[in-house]
Amino acid sequence: MQRAANIHRPPLFFIALVASFFAFGCTAAFGPGYTIDKQEIEVHFISAPEPTIHIEATYHLRNDGIRPLTTLELRLPGRRRFHFADPSVEWDGHAVTLGISPDNRRNSILSLSNPWMVSENRTLKLSVEYKQAAPNERTFSFAPDAFFLPSEGWSPQLMPARGAFAKGGVPPAKWQMTIRVPEGFLVHASGEKPKKSKSNGEQVIRYTQLLKDGYPFVIAGRYVSAQFKAAPETVMLWSRAPQDTDALRQSASGLVSAMKAYDGMFGKRVQNSRDLWLVECPVVQSCFSTTASYFTGLINEPGAKPTAEMASLDTVMVDLTKGAPDVVAAAGPSLASTWLGYGQNPGFYEQDPPLAALPAFAAVGGREAAGGPQVRTAAIRRALKTIPVDAQPGKPEPDEVVRAKSLLLFFALQDRYGQKAFAEALSHMLYARRRGGFDITDLISAFDQETHQNVGEFVRHWMKRSGVPQDFRSRYEGETSADAVAFQPKEATP
Repeated sequence: MQRAANIHRPPLFFIALVASFFAFGCTAAFGPGYTIDKQEIEVHFISAPEPTIHIEATYHLRNDGIRPLTTLELRLPGRRRFHFADPSVEWDGHAVTLGISPDNRRNSILSLSNPWMVSENRTLKLSVEYKQAAPNERTFSFAPDAFFLPSEGWSPQLMPARGAFAKGGVPPAKWQMTIRVPEGFLVHASGEKPKKSKSNGEQVIRYTQLLKDGYPFVIAGRYVSAQFKAAPETVMLWSRAPQDTDALRQSASGLVSAMKAYDGMFGKRVQNSRDLWLVECPVVQSCFSTTASYFTGLINEPGAKPTAEMASLDTVMVDLTKGAPDVVAAAGPSLASTWLGYGQNPGFYEQDPPLAALPAFAAVGGREAAGGPQVRTAAIRRALKTIPVDAQPGKPEPDEVVRAKSLLLFFALQDRYGQKAFAEALSHMLYARRRGGFDITDLISAFDQETHQNVGEFVRHWMKRSGVPQDFRSRYEGETSADAVAFQPKEATP
């Protein structure tokens, strides 16, 4: 079970999915492996006497590889993030125990008492219960009247078999997720065509999951719902208690402005929905996965703490304990990540500098759309303070300097080649490499194609030489106040 967050590692579900395309394209097996013919996952929230989330996953498996299998490897939730007891496991109706994989201690391994022969069908059932976090424990938690399971990492994940040309672990093209919650709960989850019923005072909702839906998520609780139209987008806000409508409407409008700015910078998101959910965290202390990303100090005011984080491609969990916050500022980094590969690009959280700074740069652009050009200038000046004016040539620069230069590179590209060429180059790169990840060569290639200039020389000069060019520093560290500095990029010349 994995976690969607600002700096989290990518869900291996997507890595397995990409790798398996080659195997699925052939009718004959070339290595060991299996297929998940059918799977069902049930999420059952019990509010009393102690709030508990019970997860039960059933997998109908077929060995369609070239040899019998004696083990099955899977990944369970990380105990640093989730509070749960050892799961119960059944193989064809018989209880079995899990061990630790000798090759990867993060994974569990199921040793089969009898070999799983080729062409044989087997059933695997896993059950796990999430409990509330103990006091002072920074693990995932929830309230008696609300919970969420983010779009990454909460359900068991089957791993591919081991060996050359091995496969396995990829969900079927269509499968079922059932959610059982108390009556009166609002529910937002991945999937299509929900079928609703009631049983013993509970709502039972069945969602059909498709591969295009990505990793499943669930948000549910006794929320107060408000809806804000900002054509063509709609912002849904779920809060634990009524909020100041005018303040929320202003925040919603700001978020829509940020979303339009991201569309302009990176092209439209793959997702068809025009709705965005803002949902109040059930337990603020354990809602956010990290205290700060590598770039938080560059794009936020000193001492700022996370108050928003993505739970899915269309849902942001927010802290409303002090009333309606500056949602645009809080949600910017997470929201920007949905344009840049979150939930789509298997290498999204493993980018090297300077690409690692792209989500932070995007966040500044979204805030600028809502707050004005001074937002951009302030972010640039914070980054410049990290980089020594008298940097010594030829000496390796500290990591914090490399991160600051990575962020500033994107502003420098905007200034040098113009907003239109900048936006189209990034849009081309993201569209072409959305599923497979991208690196600095993809960035340079996209800009070369769009500007018809040698952008590689500019990027290498910026990143390899110590410090930053003096003309860039002078432009943003002049006597003019930050509130008065506007972004006026020149247009690229062919």
